[in-house]
Amino acid sequence: MKKRQILIATLALGLAGAFAPVRAQDKGTIGISMPTKSSSRWISDGESMTRELRAKGYRTDLQYAEDDIPNQLAQIENMITKGVKVLVVAAIDGTTLSKALQSAADRGIKVIAYDRLIKGTKNVDYYATFDNFQVGVLQASSIVERLGLTQGKGPFNIELFGGSPDDNNAFFFYDGAMSVLKPYIDGGRLVVRSKQTGMDKVGTLRWDGAAAQARMDNLLSAFYGKEKIHAVLSPYDGISIGILSSLKGVGYCTAQQPCPVVSGQDAEIPSIKSIVRGEQHSTVFKDTRELAKVTSNMIDAMLSGRTPEVNDTKSYHNGVKVVPSYLLKPVLVDARNWKASLVATGYYKEGQVK
Repeated sequence: MKKRQILIATLALGLAGAFAPVRAQDKGTIGISMPTKSSSRWISDGESMTRELRAKGYRTDLQYAEDDIPNQLAQIENMITKGVKVLVVAAIDGTTLSKALQSAADRGIKVIAYDRLIKGTKNVDYYATFDNFQVGVLQASSIVERLGLTQGKGPFNIELFGGSPDDNNAFFFYDGAMSVLKPYIDGGRLVVRSKQTGMDKVGTLRWDGAAAQARMDNLLSAFYGKEKIHAVLSPYDGISIGILSSLKGVGYCTAQQPCPVVSGQDAEIPSIKSIVRGEQHSTVFKDTRELAKVTSNMIDAMLSGRTPEVNDTKSYHNGVKVVPSYLLKPVLVDARNWKASLVATGYYKEGQVK
């Protein structure tokens, strides 16, 4: 009887083991440093990165620095001290991390620059991002198409806004946009009445929507007393919302005076709602789920002794070296395709943006 009980117990344990849920192996901790929670896209990035890495068997240490450079440095230094396997960093200011990343290198910790290039250091191993020049091309092309410039219409008045001058991406966005707009400006079909061009004049520190609104207020007051503004190049949705608030304050976005053509980026919910209402014209969608997949695959490859997949080894020089990069394709979103791009793909539920 005793032998039979032991046999049954052994079989039961064996069956329990056979049908137990399979758990991913614990492969260590990955440090993820994100710039801020003030933009919903960075929240989405953090969630996507955590989900992808945990599915591969890694723990995550996700920190948000709230656009405070010393805070981000302290968080990264703490992750290094705790012995993370890899650092994934979306830098607030890509020029301020050299000392911390040297400390990481000294401990054998690999570094991936996430969406924003880290500059001035040899200790960045890979860069995962979107085709940032193409983002600017898409933004400008949406303006050109809406105004009918390719059909010979014009001249139209336009003002230009750039992103944060301490973010390397801002220059790619601006240069991409100007590759499309400059021929029309030079030919007189687009007129920048303020004559403010170049990132030194149009940059918006920390991508701040309130700062953009204040600058738009000043531009309208100084240059558009009797003249109408027809378009605004905006590099980011938070800036776009600030610009539109300024425009509404002087009578735009009404039946009598429609909104100018305003671009954007990141497909944030307030801007998608604005597009649905017929205010903001367009945004550029960068699917953070795909960026998280690419980055987590890079991490897994490095820690498994394999070479991560890249598709660009020329474009991103950080002042010390060309950083091997993987560039994802951005997508232009406007009133015609927001459902197909954002709802049908599961990025948002329709109720979130209506």
